[in-house]
Amino acid sequence: MKIAVVGATGMVGQVMLKVLEERNLPITELIPVASEKSVGKKITFKSKQYDIVSMETAISMKPEIAIFSAGGSTSLEYAPKFAEVGCTVIDNSSAWRMDPTKKLVVPEINAHVLTKEDKIIANPNCSTIQMVMVLNPLHLKYKVKRVIVSTYQSVSGTGKAAVDQLNAEIANAVNPGSVEVNAVYPYQIFKNALPQCDVFDADDYTKEELKLIKEPKKIMGDDSIKITATAVRIPVQGGHSESVNIEFENDFDLEEVKNILANTSGVVLQDDVENKVYPMCFYSEGKDEVFVGRIRRDLSQPNTLNCWIVADNLRKGAATNAVQIAEYLIANQLV
Repeated sequence: MKIAVVGATGMVGQVMLKVLEERNLPITELIPVASEKSVGKKITFKSKQYDIVSMETAISMKPEIAIFSAGGSTSLEYAPKFAEVGCTVIDNSSAWRMDPTKKLVVPEINAHVLTKEDKIIANPNCSTIQMVMVLNPLHLKYKVKRVIVSTYQSVSGTGKAAVDQLNAEIANAVNPGSVEVNAVYPYQIFKNALPQCDVFDADDYTKEELKLIKEPKKIMGDDSIKITATAVRIPVQGGHSESVNIEFENDFDLEEVKNILANTSGVVLQDDVENKVYPMCFYSEGKDEVFVGRIRRDLSQPNTLNCWIVADNLRKGAATNAVQIAEYLIANQLV
């Protein structure tokens, strides 16, 4: 089983390698792939060193699976080339997510849609993944009618340069002028909250907000669900948080809702307000589960629920979900 990791030197790529090592996939040969400037450098995987290779070299090696985390334009150009040599691509960019010919997969929800013919599989947006992990089991029971989501997203979702910006701004606050800040965001992020994740697009929504609006419908297989979103960047290094308001077609029992979520694979219920137990990004960092709490009725209208959802955006929100797709493909002999 030859597995390529495309974008192996990036933040998500590094986490992908870590998750692959932790979950012990039956890899006979790892093929780390990065841009030309990184070709020839070495990475360590399971105590063994591997040379980083170019796209062309990786394609010629014909891996069974290639996990991409290298940006949309790279995926659009190279994913089909890997697919042409029989490789199954799991792509972490937004390039293929809304393509009607490609599957958009969260394994706990819809891995069953995958077949041997699926040679390019899309990994959803990080914020989408954690939200649908909670929405889907409740949708199956009560039928989701409308969702209002506001996100509180960490800087690691933008990449290493954004993490560097936050840390440099913190250092400058302690010791002014100590470091040069290379800004990724249009404003400082330290002691701030930016109501802009990604660039602005249609109807003054950002691309991140549009992903949250469109992707859940495809994953859950229901276009009737109405979703609106506001995505905000906050000065947290890792872990995304979401305030989610869910209106159902049918009424629910709060204890039953909690019981459903507590028994959902990949979801951890943290909902004990008396003891101040609730999800926090500080706690989720480095973990694969999606955490949900602050579950309560919306007192302003019937059949409506409020909750707070938190997950590590680099793990379940990206790397872990992609590796879980690879695990499913291997286990079900689809590669």
